[in-house]
Amino acid sequence: MKKQFPLAVFISFIFFCSCNSNTNKTEEETKEDTAITSTPTDTSVHEMRVDTATKPLMAHAEAKLSGTYSDTTVDGTAVFDSVAGNKVKMVLTLTISKKAGKSVAVHIHEHGDCGDTGKLAHGHWNPGNTQHGKWGSANFHAGDIGNVKLNSAGKGTLTLTTNLWSIGGTADKNIVGRSIIVHGGMDDYKTQPSGNSGGRIGCGVIKE
Repeated sequence: MKKQFPLAVFISFIFFCSCNSNTNKTEEETKEDTAITSTPTDTSVHEMRVDTATKPLMAHAEAKLSGTYSDTTVDGTAVFDSVAGNKVKMVLTLTISKKAGKSVAVHIHEHGDCGDTGKLAHGHWNPGNTQHGKWGSANFHAGDIGNVKLNSAGKGTLTLTTNLWSIGGTADKNIVGRSIIVHGGMDDYKTQPSGNSGGRIGCGVIKE
């Protein structure tokens, strides 16, 4: 018995060490597996996808225009309809009695926010990053609608059909969620980047 006891203790010690080693190895492998399968979330990619997502195309959108200053009443609508040839037709009507007999500039601006007398609409919508100019010329913004002549009662209309716009669709063509700005003066089609059109006297957000 005295000779066998040390041998039994020795065998038990070897077995204990072996089990302990396997346990530690399993824990390390588990940590390694966790490190491999854990992938950090790339929020910048997600945001990029949201910004460039294609919206469903729609047939109709409108903007109701109103004044941004209490001393100048502006009333009008911009109606947009999808027409043949993947084009959009806009019919703009304005009534600004204070500007009777004059012309006023109208543009599509980047953001659909009429706050702070229209300043929160930011600049002209310009997805092509081009120079400001007259619609249909060598260089012009997609938002450069142009001047509207008002009659002796302060009423005016403008109709425009283009394939540069869409109601929904890709971000470089979609007009929904942007704003229509009416300026107090005429667009000279030269001054960069806004045409020296004067203050923003009217505004409306384009909605589906």
